[in-house]
Amino acid sequence: MTDNTLSRIRGFYLDELKDHNTYSWLAEHARDARFARMLRRIAGMEKGHAAFWAGLLEQAGEPLPEYRPRWLRLRLLGLLARWLNPGWLVGLLELGESGAAETYREVLDSGALSERDAVRLKHIILDELEHESMFHRASRESGMSNVRDFVLGMNDGLVEILGAVTGLSAAWPGNPLMVAVSGLIVGVAGALSMGIGAFISVRSQRQVNEASKRRLDILFSVAPERATAEFERRLEDAGLPETVTREVVEKIGADGKTLSRLFISEDDENEWRSAFFTGFAYLFGVAFPVLPYFIADDSFTALWGSILFAGIALASVGGAIALISGISVRGKITEMVLSGFSAAGLAYLFGRLMQLLFGVAP
Repeated sequence: MTDNTLSRIRGFYLDELKDHNTYSWLAEHARDARFARMLRRIAGMEKGHAAFWAGLLEQAGEPLPEYRPRWLRLRLLGLLARWLNPGWLVGLLELGESGAAETYREVLDSGALSERDAVRLKHIILDELEHESMFHRASRESGMSNVRDFVLGMNDGLVEILGAVTGLSAAWPGNPLMVAVSGLIVGVAGALSMGIGAFISVRSQRQVNEASKRRLDILFSVAPERATAEFERRLEDAGLPETVTREVVEKIGADGKTLSRLFISEDDENEWRSAFFTGFAYLFGVAFPVLPYFIADDSFTALWGSILFAGIALASVGGAIALISGISVRGKITEMVLSGFSAAGLAYLFGRLMQLLFGVAP
C-alpha cells in the first residue's frame, strides 16, 4: 500500500472508533428506548468497521494510532440526547456528515486491497449506507428538516444582508440609518421571498403527489394490468435487468398500495410550517448585521459592529455544527466566517464602484 492509502486508513480507523464511542455514549443517555437500540446496533457495526481498518494496518506492519475521546463533545451530545427529540439529534449529526461510503469506495476502486478485504469493504459500505438511511428516516419522521432549514436559512439571511449593508456603507458612509432601513427592507423582502418560495415548492410537490396517486387509483380500478405494466416499465427505465424486473412485478402483482408507495415519494412536510421556518430563520439572520446601524453614528463604525456580530453568529453556528457532528471545529468556523466575510468584502467594493460611477452622495 502507498503512504497515502495508509494515511487514509489511519483516519478511517480513528473515525470509526469516534463513531462507535459517540453512538455508545448516546445510547446510554437516550430517553427513547427504540432510538437507544438503534444506536447500540450502529455502535456495534462501527466497532467492527474499526477492527477491519486495524487489521489492514497490522497487515502492513503499521502501529495503530491512539484514539482520544473528545469528552466535551460527548457530554454535550449526552445532554442533548436527554432533552432533544431523537430524530432532531441524528439530524444535527447529519449536518456535518462527510460521506464515509463515498470515501470508502475510493479505496475499494483503487485496487490496493486483496480480494478478501475488498469483499469485506463492500459489506462495510453497505452498512454505512444503511446508517445514513436510518438516520434520514429518523430525522424526517421528527420534522428535523425544519430545524435544518432554520440553520441554513439563518445563514443565508446573515451572509446576504451582511454583504448588502457592507456595500451600502460604502455608498452612504455618513448615513447609517439609511443603511439600516435599506438593509432591513431588503431583509424583509428576502424573508418573504424565501418563505413564499418554500410554501409554493412544498405545496406544489404535495399537489403533484396527490394527483399522481389519484391517477394511479383510477388506473388500478379500471385496468390493473396497465398499472403493473407501467410499474415494470419504470423499473426497466431505472436500469434493472429484465429478469429482476419480471420477478419483482410477479411478487408484487397488482397490489395498488405497494405500487403507489414505489411510484410516488411520500413526503408529509407541511407547507405552512416550512414557509414559517424558512422565512423566520432568514429574518433572524438579518438582525445580526443590521442592528449596529440603528445604534452607531456613522456607517463605518456600524460596519465594524456588523462584522463583529455576524462573525460571532457565523462562528457560533459553525462551531455548534462541528462540535456535534465530530468534524474539525476550526475548519468549519473558518469555512463559514470566510464565506460570509468574502461576500461582504466584494459587496463593499461594488458599493464603492457604484458611488464612483453614479456620484451617490454620502
